[in-house]
This record gives sequence, C-alpha cells and structure tokens, in this order.
Amino acid sequence: MSRETKPFQTEVKQLLDLVIHSLYSRKEIFLRELISNASDAIDRARFEALTDPRLAVESPRIRLAVDRAARTLTIGDNGIGMTREEVERNIGTIANSGTRAFLETLKHAGKQQGPEFIGQFGVGFYSAFMVADKVTMLTRRADGDAASAVLWTSTGDGAYTIEEAARETAGTDVVLHLREGQDEFLDEHRLRHIVKTYSDYVAHPIVLAMPAAGKADGAGAGPVEEQTLNSMKSIWRKNKSEVTPTEYEDFYRHVSHAFDKPLRVLHFAAEGAAEFRAVLFIPEQPPQGLLQPEHRGGVQLYVRNVMITDDCRELVPLYLRFLRGVVDASDLPLNVSREMLQDNAILRRIRASIVGRVLKLLGEMKTKENADYQKFYTAFGRLLKEGVYHDAEHRAKLLDLLQFASTRQDDGTLTDLKSYVGRMTADQKAIYYMAADSLAMAAHAPCLETFRARGCEVLLGADPVDGLVLEEVGKYGDKPFEAVDRGEVELGTPEERQASADKRDTQSRDARDVLALLRERLKDEVQDVRVSLRLTESACCLVADETAPSASLARLMQSMRPGGPSALPKPILEVNADHAVLRRMQAIYEARHDDPRLAEYAELLYGQAQLMDGAPLKNPARFAGLVSRLMADAGG
Repeated sequence: MSRETKPFQTEVKQLLDLVIHSLYSRKEIFLRELISNASDAIDRARFEALTDPRLAVESPRIRLAVDRAARTLTIGDNGIGMTREEVERNIGTIANSGTRAFLETLKHAGKQQGPEFIGQFGVGFYSAFMVADKVTMLTRRADGDAASAVLWTSTGDGAYTIEEAARETAGTDVVLHLREGQDEFLDEHRLRHIVKTYSDYVAHPIVLAMPAAGKADGAGAGPVEEQTLNSMKSIWRKNKSEVTPTEYEDFYRHVSHAFDKPLRVLHFAAEGAAEFRAVLFIPEQPPQGLLQPEHRGGVQLYVRNVMITDDCRELVPLYLRFLRGVVDASDLPLNVSREMLQDNAILRRIRASIVGRVLKLLGEMKTKENADYQKFYTAFGRLLKEGVYHDAEHRAKLLDLLQFASTRQDDGTLTDLKSYVGRMTADQKAIYYMAADSLAMAAHAPCLETFRARGCEVLLGADPVDGLVLEEVGKYGDKPFEAVDRGEVELGTPEERQASADKRDTQSRDARDVLALLRERLKDEVQDVRVSLRLTESACCLVADETAPSASLARLMQSMRPGGPSALPKPILEVNADHAVLRRMQAIYEARHDDPRLAEYAELLYGQAQLMDGAPLKNPARFAGLVSRLMADAGG
C-alpha cells in the first residue's frame, strides 16, 4: 500500500491543539510516557512469546539516542511492534470513552495539573508534541519481516502520513524533532535525571546512546557510547527496611503516572497457600475518571518478575480500584490466560489477603491517624460505600470505615456509626439518617425539625447513594437504619409518643376540611395529605410511604435504570397544622369554600415542598407567577 495522508480523529485534533498550545511546568513528562510505552511493548512481546516463540525478545532494552546536529531524540525498543492497522488504530484515534471528559478537564487545568491528566488517560504518546514540532515512528511487528515495517509521521497539525518502510529488527523507534527552546532534552545529564526520577524501576535496561567524547556528533557520524541509566531493581523483592521513602515515592510515580505522593504504602510478602509479594499505594488524590465504570485498574500483576497484565481486575475488588502498585505471584503459571485469571483459586487467595490487609490499614489510619484518614475518605469514601453495598463478606469492617456528617456536628467534622450509637439516648431504637442530593439539602431538610427540637442526632447523607447503601444494609449491629423522610415518626418515651399522636388526631379533626381540599387539588401528585409530626417551623414537606424509597433514592434508582419505568412513587404531603399558612387557609375556607386562592395555596404548598425535597418543578414559570401574585397581594 502506498503512502497515505489521513486526518486524526476529532478528539485527537482537539488534544493535540491543547498539548501544543498549552504551557506545562513539567514537559519532561513526555519521556516517562514514551519509556512506559516502550516497556509495555517489550512486556507484551515476552508474554506472547510464551505461546509463540517467534516473538521472543533477545536482550530486551529501551534505547535513547541523541543527535545534537539534527536536534532529535529517539526512543527505541525491541518489543512487539505494530502492524499498519495497529498504528492507525492506536495512534490515529483515542479508544477511550472518557476522552471528552478528559479534554474538558484539560482545558481548565492549570500548569501544575496538565501533565498528570496526560498519563491518567492513557494518551501519553501525544505528549511528545509538547516538545517536538515533528514526530516520526518506525515500527515493525515481531512476527513480520523486514519489509513489513510502517513509517508514521506527523507535525501535529491535524493529520498524519503513513507508508510502507523497512526495518531490520522488530520493535519501534519514536523520533522527536525538538522545537526551538527544547535543547535541554539533548543533554546527557538532563536525560539521566529524568530517567532516574520517573523510570528507574522499569524492568528493562534504558540505555543512553551519545557520541563518544571528542568525536563527531550526529547519527552514524562516529563512535557511540551507551550507558545504562536505570537500576532495574524490583522494589517489591526488597525488604521494607531496604527501601527509602524517596524510592517508594519514585516507584509510585512510575506505576501510577501521577505527581502526587502516596498517602500510604503497603509492602509485604505472603507465604503459605499463596506466595506473593506486593507493593501497594493509597494515593493522596483520586485519578481522573475513577468513578467511571470503565476506569482501568491500577494494580499490575507479575509472575516471577514477568508482567502479565497492567489491569488485573481479579486482584482487587472494584471498590478498591484506587490502589496502585504491583503484585508478583510465584505460584501462577507464566502463560496464564485471561480466562484462567477469572477462575483461579490462587488469585482468589491473593485477593482475599490484599482486601484484608488494606481494610486493616484503613482501620488503623482511622483510629490512630485520623487526619490522614479524613483525606483518604474525602477522596475515596464513595468507593467504600460501593463495597458496603456489594461485599457482604467484608460489610461489617467497611461499615466501621464509613463517615457521615450529622446534625450534632456543627463544625463540619464527620462521625462514624460506632460513635453515633454510643451517643444514642436510652429510648432511641434506630439510627436515623437523611440522604439528599447534597449536604446542604440534607442539613436543611424540614423533616429534621422535630429531631432537632428533641435533641435526637440524625446522620446526613451528602449523596443519594448513602440512602441506597443504608437501605441495602438494613442495620448496624442490632440497630436498624431509619430514614427520617419516610414512614411515620416515633420519638421519645411511650408516653411522649402517645401525647404526640393524640395532638395530631386533634389537629387532623380541626383541619379536616383543608386537608380534604388539599387531597382533592393534589390527587394527581401525592398519595395522601396528613398532619405532620416532623414539622415545627416549616409549613410542609414531602415524605415517602413506609414501603417506598425516599424521593432522592427513588431518583437515583431511576437514573440507574435508563429506559426503565419512568414513574416515581407518589409522595405524601405533610403539613404543619400550627403554621400561619395553614391557619390562613382555614380562615379563607371558613369564609368562602370556593375561594380561588385555596387552589393557588395548594399549588404553592406542593411546589414549596418539591423545592425543599430537591425535585424539579413541572412548571417553574407558573410557580414564580403565583409567588409574585402572593407577594403583590400581601403588599396591598
């Protein structure tokens, strides 16, 4: 096939424009990304050679070659290489559903953040254009012949050329023609420092090819000296006492493609039923797209120092996908397949050991180093809630790790379930909670009024998923969870509960005409209207029936079932019989049963309750008009 010029995918064009025209404080990130790509290519060749000896790699290495005269830096490897189709698929497009979100984030990122996003989204190849105004790539698939190589070229202007070429050996060379002002990346000491900082633990030699001292510069112009730049030491095979904090940080940055520091390091060797070594990191900050279902895992699986996969989802449950690091197993076969990974008893034992150790570490952080635990929980708490919902085996430990705001904590500090239970009054039978679409909505929900008046603490869920989790769990120890915006309210001693019920019966009889009017006017919106035991200040609120999910939970469940039934269960409208609005409606009704203002008051009450519940109004303009009319009448 002859030489062709093709346009980049639209998202790639946008990405290249951002990369080329944005200013970054850490441009050296490109070298880490290209070295990582080269290392992956060698790993893939070694792994596939286990079943296809033709792909075997002799003396694997990554080679950096400098040509000062041509102002080029070449990153080469003798790995798996690519066919023409693979080049077009891997370089011309971005097969990542999170690309659009990445581009939006990158547009608004500061100089310090941009490079981190590059690595997190697997688009590291394009980082070459931060320092190069032209990039060429010569690649040959390991099972191809010398004439099957492919030459790819682009200046980052929205298109690339691709053509047939020749390459004597398998692998890939990426040649960067450096922009003006980027000569630092032709300097031996600068390159040595970058490799030592970001890639020292790459398992293959990274060699630097430079013209011999006193000899001519330029490719092929004289003798070349090669120096190995990285240590290639498998940090997980060292004892913890032999590894410095700086080495842990460097290795974390290598495996995570991030610039933050690890919040915690878990380094251990396990023996017995499953022998393995692991170095695992809890990051300080969540990687971009962590909550997306398709987010790649961050724990690499090795077998006796050979990488098997960099996304082994069988190693850790999804709710621990924030972990980064390496697990090296001794008992797995080197030619283990994806199917074998999914149904391997050894891997299940490794997984159980990792989960136990991570949950123990988090428990110790929470008890002994709470400030760090709060950082962790802010970043990854929602994933723990996923674990509570899905992992029944470890549910008790995970519940102890959860944190909530509450009506008792006015300073914004969080509490755990054990502390809440310890503060419960003698006559309190349940753990009360209010879950809403935000913390502000939960904290100001009218349903909390009587709880506050009685000094009864309520947990505040800042996310609708809190309600889903607590609903699924049902109880903590022997204490049931009870949503304050659902069913009936029973607080206080038996005598106090009876007194409240008697008062409501009296109020319901006195307001029966207004209640009947509200039921008739709102029959299409609510299943009932009743006098409330929850309200002490507000005029009204919406609550769910005892057997129905709360409004925020119902909306969440609906969003999780796209294309399913759209109708939400009808709520119950509760009204405060002591409120001036209800007394005003009663007076209007007694003066004239068919006064049109009663219908408008009913509509306003329901709209007000919807707003406080976080539900959208069907007709905001109509509601605003009624409010304006009410304000005008009041002014008269």
